[in-house]
Amino acid sequence: MVILRRVIRFCVNPGGEDGGGVNGYGGKPAMRGLGRHYELEVVCRGAPDHETGYLLNIKEIDAAAREAVLPTIVEACRNAPETEPATMMAVLATRVQRALAPTEVRGLLWRLTPTYSVEISIDEESPTMASVLMRQRFDFAAAHRLHLASFSDEENRRLFGRCNNPNGHGHNYQVEPCVELPEGGAFTLEDLEQLTHEHVLEAYDHTNLNEDTSDFAVGVGVNPSVENISRACFERLAPAIEERGARLRHVTVWETDRTSARYPG
Repeated sequence: MVILRRVIRFCVNPGGEDGGGVNGYGGKPAMRGLGRHYELEVVCRGAPDHETGYLLNIKEIDAAAREAVLPTIVEACRNAPETEPATMMAVLATRVQRALAPTEVRGLLWRLTPTYSVEISIDEESPTMASVLMRQRFDFAAAHRLHLASFSDEENRRLFGRCNNPNGHGHNYQVEPCVELPEGGAFTLEDLEQLTHEHVLEAYDHTNLNEDTSDFAVGVGVNPSVENISRACFERLAPAIEERGARLRHVTVWETDRTSARYPG
C-alpha cells in the first residue's frame, strides 16, 4: 500500500468572477482582483497498478476537487463568509470520497493561510469515523542554554557544543498546536490563538528560558531542548483546550527550519 497526496490550489474571486487560468501551480481559477487563495490536499491510499505504477491519475484527483469541493467553498465564501471552515470538512470529504470511489480517501486538508489549516482524517480502523483537526502556527523569540548540572563542564561542552555557551544563545521558535475539534465547531481559531498566547507565548516570548521560566529553571526544570520545549508547550496548553471542549492532539516546535520536535510523537 502507498499514500498518495495531491495539492490543488485555487482562488475565490470577488463579484462572481472566477475566470479561468492555466497555471495549476499558482492557482486555478487564477486570482482576479482581491481574491482569496486556498489550497486543498487530498490524501489517497491503496495499491498502485502493477503496469502503470499509478494508484490514481492525479488529473482525476484535480477534477474531483474542483468539481465536487470548490463550488461548496465558493458558495460559502460568497453567501456565508462567517462559516467556520472546520464545520464544512465532513461534507467536503464525503464529496471527494464519492467522486474518487472506489479509491480509498484517507483525508482532506484545507490550507486557508500559510500558517492556518483544517484537516479531516479518516480513521483507518473505522472508515465511517473521522476527526477534524485544526492547526495554527505561532512564533516566539527566546534564549536558552543546554547544560546539565550532573555533568562536568567538559562533558557539557562535549555533548552540547555551542549550545552550552555560558551566556546562552537565542532562537526564533515556531510552535504549532494540532487540535481535534468537537462536532459542531464550538472551538474556533480565535480560541486557539487566545489560549496559545495566554499559556505559551506570554510565558516564553522574549525570555531566557533557563532564567525566566520555572519549566526550564536550573535545578528545578528540565533542560530546554527542542524536545522538552515541545512537551512543555503541550502540557501548558492541553488542560486549557480541554476546558473549552476540544482535545490537543500534539504540539510541534521548530527550533530552526531544519530542526523540530513533536509531542506526543
